[in-house]
Amino acid sequence: MPVPPVQVQIVIFAVIAAIVLFQLYNVLGKKVGRQPEDDARAQPPAPTAPTETSGSRASVIDAATLASIAGLKARDPNFDPVRFLEGARQAHETIVRAYAAGDRETLKPLLTPVVMDSFEGGIAARETRGETETVEFLHPARADLELATAEENRAIAKVRFLAELRNRVKSADPAAEEQVEERRVAEVWTFERTLGASDPNWLLARTEPAAA
Repeated sequence: MPVPPVQVQIVIFAVIAAIVLFQLYNVLGKKVGRQPEDDARAQPPAPTAPTETSGSRASVIDAATLASIAGLKARDPNFDPVRFLEGARQAHETIVRAYAAGDRETLKPLLTPVVMDSFEGGIAARETRGETETVEFLHPARADLELATAEENRAIAKVRFLAELRNRVKSADPAAEEQVEERRVAEVWTFERTLGASDPNWLLARTEPAAA
């Protein structure tokens, strides 16, 4: 029995409609254009720590170190890690130069008594040998804050210094040649100050070698 032309047309239209719907689903069922999550991924990561760029060397305080100083800031709200690092770098250079020159008057107000005694021994030994020494910083030292905290009535901060130095040593023998040495030094210096004291200055309490 032949199929009426009208029914054939209905079947053809149904097939066409199914094809169109399938194509629309393929398009609309996928993410097209920019999505909200794409905007979120495109945002640059928020900085986790301040960066201090005094001189030609940058010093970064990482998030873990920032978290470690929360207790210190609770005891000393005026503590500013960036400003402290700048002061620590200046103290580092002053102390290194003063120790090489045997300048006890400059060293004494910057060191704890224990460190001053140790430095005094090194200076006295050099004087006994009749040697004089000068030191030159080839570049501004890099300073990174590794720890800042409060223990009892003391504020304690550890700073890792990386410096490139040129040392010149002259012996007591005028005929001897001046010894010149360039070296890279990595050290951790521990600074301390008494919380609530009228003197806001930090003192060098310890030095120890660090990985370069």
